[in-house]
Amino acid sequence: MDDEQPLFRWSWVESNWNSDSPNSIVNLLEAHVVMSLVPVVLGLLVSLPLGLACVRWRFLYQPTSAVMNVIYALPSLPLFMLLIPQTGLTRMTVIIPLTFYALAVLVPAVVDGMGSVPDHVRQSAVAMGFTPLRRLVQVELPIAVPVVLAGLRVVTVSSISLVSVGALIGQGGLGNLFTDAFQRDFYTPAIAGIVLIVLLALVGDGIVLAAQRLLTPWMRARRAS
Repeated sequence: MDDEQPLFRWSWVESNWNSDSPNSIVNLLEAHVVMSLVPVVLGLLVSLPLGLACVRWRFLYQPTSAVMNVIYALPSLPLFMLLIPQTGLTRMTVIIPLTFYALAVLVPAVVDGMGSVPDHVRQSAVAMGFTPLRRLVQVELPIAVPVVLAGLRVVTVSSISLVSVGALIGQGGLGNLFTDAFQRDFYTPAIAGIVLIVLLALVGDGIVLAAQRLLTPWMRARRAS
């Protein structure tokens, strides 16, 4: 690379922002959002009933936690290699491992959140005639929300970051900008990718935090008092 070449070229961003190419920044950004969001949503939908089952039948928690920890410890690349024969070089090859990574964080968060509900609160709900389902929906889950969403914030940010690894199979969203920069010895795509991924992570974290404040109005009232 020419020594006089600037570290970052804004003109490159402008010319590649919304072109007809599938590797335009806008297209890569959209793909990155989809591959980040789907594992978070799937992880939350699966972890809630699975976590509640582990709370209801405690003997399930240890084996479930052990399996999730093993999956979380596996590097992404070997998982991609195992999935490629079944899913090919598609987004699903990235989404499936990220969903399991999300479960590894969210299942313990659901169990810990339910464990944070004081016994006297449960007993009061029973004394008031709440059915088990009503007690779960109106009492236990709202109290568990801060712990669960704390785990969801971790999952959201990590999912946005880990999607970039999919660039190794051509499905990395903004991570494809890193491989492009490496292959051409040209820093601008890498810098643009880093900035956009950080911004996405901040936006995702902010959305989950806003949801937590919306779902726990009593916590705002407590702080105000």
